[in-house]
Amino acid sequence: MDILPAVDILDGRCVQLVQGRREEATVYGDPLAWAGTWLDAGADALHVINLDGAFGQATKNADLIRGLIRETAVTVELGGGIRSVEDAAGWLELGVERVILGTLAVREPGAVRAIADEFGSSHVMAGVDARGGEVVIEGWEESAGDYLAWAERFESLGAGSLLFTNVDVEGLQQGIALEPIVRLLARTRLPVVASGGVSSTTDVAALRDAGAAGAVLGSALYAGKIRIEEALEAAHAQE
Repeated sequence: MDILPAVDILDGRCVQLVQGRREEATVYGDPLAWAGTWLDAGADALHVINLDGAFGQATKNADLIRGLIRETAVTVELGGGIRSVEDAAGWLELGVERVILGTLAVREPGAVRAIADEFGSSHVMAGVDARGGEVVIEGWEESAGDYLAWAERFESLGAGSLLFTNVDVEGLQQGIALEPIVRLLARTRLPVVASGGVSSTTDVAALRDAGAAGAVLGSALYAGKIRIEEALEAAHAQE
């Protein structure tokens, strides 16, 4: 199972939010420096989110993210502010391994197929951000229907993987809610990367045993509740 440290960017700074609320951002500083910290600690991939893009400013932080991609030269999955096929194509051509399509995938499902057809399914990750079992979009402000139904639809459209973010526990550093992930894994054949609440090696092991393809480490990683090294050990314990 893969371990992906989160590098969430807001106003040019690395931050962590609580349940997506901009007003509850904890600022950590230079995104590139933090990316280097996690890579030096053993990570070999990054989960990068342009929060300004998610909040409607798609071009903000673009130069910073381009620099991060060039300088780290590792696998990067990128989300936030990808609002068109052209946006996604631009990032993939720059070297992003997977684009995460959330609001775009719900608003224009055909975009998932278009990008998969052009670049290959492996480069398309559909975002299943869920609160109370409902997909939420537009910076987690608007509900859009059952998360399992959307996951099935994204698979049928050609997405190569799913990012499941449980908004109910995201940023709280109180552990994962395993049941929604297990239900999702039972409904799709796609690799599922889980995000939201991962705060301990117990959480990592539970996701590994459930069959998740990866886990995103965010708030608990920055707060020091879990370390990259121990998360990697737990993720690979039975390989």
